[in-house]
Amino acid sequence: MTVFFRDMRARDASPASVRSYGLALLRWYRFLWAVGVAWDRAGRSEARDFMLWLASTRKPPRTRTGLVAPGAVNAVTHKASPGVFYAARTRRHNRSVVRAFYEFHRYEGRGPLLNPMPERAGRGGERPDAHHNPMEPFVAGRRADFQAKLAKREPPNISDAAFDALFGAMPSNRDRAILAFYISTGARASELLGVTCDRVDVGQQLIGVRRKGSGALQWLPASPDASCGCSSTGGTSPSSLSLVSVRCG
Repeated sequence: MTVFFRDMRARDASPASVRSYGLALLRWYRFLWAVGVAWDRAGRSEARDFMLWLASTRKPPRTRTGLVAPGAVNAVTHKASPGVFYAARTRRHNRSVVRAFYEFHRYEGRGPLLNPMPERAGRGGERPDAHHNPMEPFVAGRRADFQAKLAKREPPNISDAAFDALFGAMPSNRDRAILAFYISTGARASELLGVTCDRVDVGQQLIGVRRKGSGALQWLPASPDASCGCSSTGGTSPSSLSLVSVRCG
């Protein structure tokens, strides 16, 4: 696995991505150790049983804060807390990681000749989108074998009243500024927490963030309420926000 991770780092994969791939491969290796199959002897049957195992096994227990039951739905945000079983997105990610791992070793001349995780097939068993007419839109094909099905879900949202209550509960102007930028720019919370004063352009109503994947600096447009506050003493609404409170980090 070391050479696989070294290759990921050479392709500028973030440490978080390498960690995520490592955890997924650890699940795969633990399964192979349990069934007594070497990694370079795994086949389609092991991949099938592995995906069935992921769908039915409980996740390792972890210390949870609060009294929220696993899988409970938040009454305000309508977002479900992590359940006790692996979610469909986690299983899909695990499948993609295992497939990428074996594709890498197959290219290097190691491992089995056939990837244990089958590729998505197009109509008639051909390569997906083979002979596609570039003048026509792509048609979504069927899912690949052993790929978990994602349920359709509504985008997370909260009511205006709940948002006003949340905004008013912020203890400082700095926190209100971060929340207003979070809503107006769509940036990740981890990206906003790294913003410093030199990356806040009040005149252009822009805020510069380091993107999670590439680490590149990107300027995002913010709402007038977030970037053009009219009071430095705080308040209970976005219109009274002041950039004086966005302190250099």
